[in-house]
Amino acid sequence: MKESKKMVLVLIGCFLLFLLPFSVAFADDDNHKDPKKWYEKIFDDDDHDDDHESKYLTPVNNETFKQECGACHFAYQPGLLPAGSWGKILSNLPAHFGEEVSLDQESKNIINEYLQSTAAENSSAKRARKILKSLGEKTPLRITKTPYIQEKHHELDSNIFSRQSIGSPSNCIACHPTAEQGNYDDDFVKIPK
Repeated sequence: MKESKKMVLVLIGCFLLFLLPFSVAFADDDNHKDPKKWYEKIFDDDDHDDDHESKYLTPVNNETFKQECGACHFAYQPGLLPAGSWGKILSNLPAHFGEEVSLDQESKNIINEYLQSTAAENSSAKRARKILKSLGEKTPLRITKTPYIQEKHHELDSNIFSRQSIGSPSNCIACHPTAEQGNYDDDFVKIPK
């Protein structure tokens, strides 16, 4: 009889340990402001929630950056790379991905200040935080070389990027028509033929 009571207690303990994550997810806080569903609370891959976090990256709002960088390619949101990466890119403008880029010092200073102040580590966007987390200590020169971005695109056949309508993996706007607004959600992706 004693052994069966012990076994019942062990089973109850195991059952309670199994239910612990679910009880945390179902527990209501005092102000009921968390809109997450119970399963999102359990399976969310984020370390924490931030009330000031935004779903989308902040659209580019610096005119000098738009004019100088956006004249040749999509004007990427600074939150897509850390400040160290932007610093490396700006310091290597004479050989900017095979192109020679020249900027007057005033424009370079304005762009540098903008990129540094709005880089991934200074962004409130969830995607920027995930990019940083994926990088560890790395400072890539290409957004397409960040582990997070590579993981998001891993299911795509590499031939897709060589289509004339896309051209390369760096042409975000080709498949993400809402990219200029900082929205890269899968729901809005349209891969052109």
